[in-house]
Amino acid sequence: MITLHHLNNSRSQRILWLLEELQLPYQIKHYQRSPQTILAPEALKQVHPLGKAPVITDGETVVAESGAIIEYLVETYGQGRFKPEPASAALLDYRYWLHYAEGSAMPPLVMSLVFSRLGHAPMPRLLRPVARMIAKGVIRGFLQPQIKLHFNFIEQHLAHSGWFAGNDFSAADIQMSFPLEAAAARAIDLEHYPHIKDFLERIHRRPAYQEALKKGGPYAYA
Repeated sequence: MITLHHLNNSRSQRILWLLEELQLPYQIKHYQRSPQTILAPEALKQVHPLGKAPVITDGETVVAESGAIIEYLVETYGQGRFKPEPASAALLDYRYWLHYAEGSAMPPLVMSLVFSRLGHAPMPRLLRPVARMIAKGVIRGFLQPQIKLHFNFIEQHLAHSGWFAGNDFSAADIQMSFPLEAAAARAIDLEHYPHIKDFLERIHRRPAYQEALKKGGPYAYA
């Protein structure tokens, strides 16, 4: 039996969604972030040494990292579903976006979140104004232009077929959902990105996505 070690408001929501798309039997073990630090609980380190989500266990097999989990599930249980045909151009896109989501899209979004928290407790009160000034400079001068660059690129790609790997829905779309949802919640105005907005609306209507929300609990980025 597959067990998803599921952290609220995290990347593990998209693994839950994939499990629903594959219609696999599985169970969920829920973990809650600390309200003070927003970090995962120490209990996750009992599953994987880094103590981060998502992680799945499948018998004796432990798989961490979203892209690795998606590839494992699709290759082990997909039976050809949610992955383009071998040696196709769409397969190259599939691999690219599976890695791009975390390797390129997420770093500026995570940095933007970190810098937006500078200048708040527990930092000493006297240092907070300086920290806020530095953070605003980094966000405006570097992070916002980087985020805009990436989302213009994503918008142009989605303009072709509406999906990330060829003309059909695939696991690459599941992988790309998290950075797009996170950015829509915090960093971009979807009115400037109609194809991204349309993509998010379409995936949110999928029955498997909606079922995953019911089972996973509150998910702020949906």
